[in-house]
Amino acid sequence: MVDDFPAGSVWLVGAGPGDPDLLTRKAERLLRTATIVFYDALVGAGVLDLIPKAVQRVPVGKRSGRHSKDQDSINSLLVQAAQAGGRVVRLKGGDPSIFGRSMEEITSLAGAGIATRICPGITAASAAAAAAGLSLSLRGLARRVQFATAHKRGEEPLDLDWPALADPACTTIFYMGRGAAPEISRQLQRAGLAGSTPVLVACDVSLPAERFLHTRLDLLPIAVQGLAGDGPTLILVGAAMAQAAAPGHALSAEQRAASPYQPSAISR
Repeated sequence: MVDDFPAGSVWLVGAGPGDPDLLTRKAERLLRTATIVFYDALVGAGVLDLIPKAVQRVPVGKRSGRHSKDQDSINSLLVQAAQAGGRVVRLKGGDPSIFGRSMEEITSLAGAGIATRICPGITAASAAAAAAGLSLSLRGLARRVQFATAHKRGEEPLDLDWPALADPACTTIFYMGRGAAPEISRQLQRAGLAGSTPVLVACDVSLPAERFLHTRLDLLPIAVQGLAGDGPTLILVGAAMAQAAAPGHALSAEQRAASPYQPSAISR
């Protein structure tokens, strides 16, 4: 079906967290229909293997600290490819609408009169929760889920609303959180969140090297120091993360109060 993908148009496609089995059927169809694919560094190799050999592939970087193309250059490449009559896929890790800078590309394409649509993908937070066997929300304990990006420039402090993020009745997920772990721990505690708050650190979610580290907010900086490699890292904070302390066994509020959460690490 190419009716929704005419020549000279662009689809922003979510590649999910890396496992090709987590790609949507629509995303896979668009990859097979495209004539050119611009892809991020965080797109899993298994997802790239689904692109037919006849389709042109263009890496455009977009990994923290190692951008091969700046955003303006990427925008220009997308416009040029569409104006040349290509069926263009912009393949983004996770979901294009969650910290994917989608609107910058959509605005640039719209300014050139190019039709652009979005195919959503599974975001890393959802994949991490599924792999760890827990729920991001939990009745009576985590009534809200909020996402924040911990990406920052150099040594600049994170410009976040820490009192809002330090809500004990919420699960808060920090994307790209490895380097900012000490600041996340310090600022959340300063804003009133207990140091004993459970934390799940997830690295390389859905990939063969996937790892989970169970810890507490006050121990987060030390825990993250022990993680090898530099894979994409999520930090999930909140009472709901205590579910991961004993896979397959949900803990009651009374049990959590009686059994302080102890750090542990597992690999899958």
